[in-house]
Order: sequence, then C-alpha cells, then structure tokens
Amino acid sequence: MKKGILLDIGGVLYEGDSSIKGAKEALCVLRERYTIRFLSNTSRVPPKNLLEKLRNMGFDIYEEELFTALSAAKLFLKSQNAKAYVIGTDEAKNYFDDLDGAMKYVLVCDAYKNFTYDALNEGFRYLESGAGFIATNMNRYFKDIDGLSLDAGGFVKCLEYASDKMAKILGKPNCEFFALALESMGLKKEEVVMVGDDIESDILGAKACWITTVMVKTGKFKEKDLLKGRPDFLIESIADLPKLMEEV
Repeated sequence: MKKGILLDIGGVLYEGDSSIKGAKEALCVLRERYTIRFLSNTSRVPPKNLLEKLRNMGFDIYEEELFTALSAAKLFLKSQNAKAYVIGTDEAKNYFDDLDGAMKYVLVCDAYKNFTYDALNEGFRYLESGAGFIATNMNRYFKDIDGLSLDAGGFVKCLEYASDKMAKILGKPNCEFFALALESMGLKKEEVVMVGDDIESDILGAKACWITTVMVKTGKFKEKDLLKGRPDFLIESIADLPKLMEEV
C-alpha cells in the first residue's frame, strides 16, 4: 500500500493562472490518507513566490512540503561553499545573493526574457575558464497562460554544445532531487507515487529512480508523449487520483 504522493505542480494543480478543475478538492481528500510533497522544476521565481501563487489559488500548501529545482540548486551551492554565475530571471538571481564562497559554477535556470546572447555568452566564457556547469532542469517547454513556452532545456543544450561540458541537473529527473522529498517524508521509494504531466522529467525520471508513476492528461501532456515511454498509470486529471490511489 502506498503511503505518500509526490505531486508535480504546473500542469497538475494549475495551468497558467488558473487551478485545474477538481484539483483543490482532490488534494483535500488525498491529504486525509497520504503524506504529500510538491516537486516543481519551476525556476523563474523563488519557492516563496510559487508558494504565494498556489495559496492565492486556494491551495493549502506549507513551505516544508515544497521542493523546487531552484531550492535544490541553492542547497547544492551551499554544500560546495560556492557561488554561481546565474542565467535566470531577476527574482531567481536575487534568491542566490546571500551565498558565500568563490564563483565556481554557471547555473542555468528558466531565465525567460533574460535568455539573451550576452547572458549566454558570459556563461560560456565562465565555462571556458573552468567553471562547473549546473542547471535547474532540462525541460523542453511548459504550459503557459497563452500556450506552450520554451523552458531551460534548449538553452542548457546550447551551452553544453558550445563548451563541450555536460550540465549536472539538480531538479527532476535527478534521483537526488526525489530523494530529498522522500527523506523529508520518512518514506521509501516503494511507498510513494509520482504524479506529473511531463513524460521526461516526471514520468521517465521517476521510473528510472524506481518510483511508481501516474501521468495526467492535463498541462503539457500530448498523446505522442506515450511513444517515449509508458507511465504505470494514466488518468485524465488529478481529480481522478483519489479513486486511483485506492487501487494502487
């Protein structure tokens, strides 16, 4: 029997600025029986901003339940006693201002309009000078208010190609990221399911870490995604998750 649920956020709980139908109600039901953690590769804004957005939508979520790729990057840099040249939004850059140490890494986040030639070229020069290469995520795109939008993945690939260095990914699908959430839950990977809309970072990523997977047909989901791999379970939306969990 499963005891916990790892929930992706964008595309599972909300799309754009609106909650997905039935998401809030489903979450209330699931909380009565399962320990829940929220895992997001969102890196445009710091965790507190994402938390505020979710609460404004009516989701009852606590700070200690939220794990983001940006917070994982900060933990990594702290462990290395290092700073990074951050290619990110202004909010993301400010999130790392309190770090001490030498500039040892280049960190690529979802920089939105800050993905400029100058920013990428500066990052390339740091890499050529010996800096390590880290990134919050390799997502290709995400579901925005007005449609699909580019995520960090393509820009990470750009710098990988130019520098001939592979980036260490700190968010999903890194098993260490899933492990952070599991440790906080006090549960083993066999005791949880991962629920998401991204076939690569959520589903195939979790399966590679031996975690049971549930894919939703909301957010960025496309039928052709299933040609890349199969989730253990496929549901229309998170509204169907409480019923599914009774059978898992």
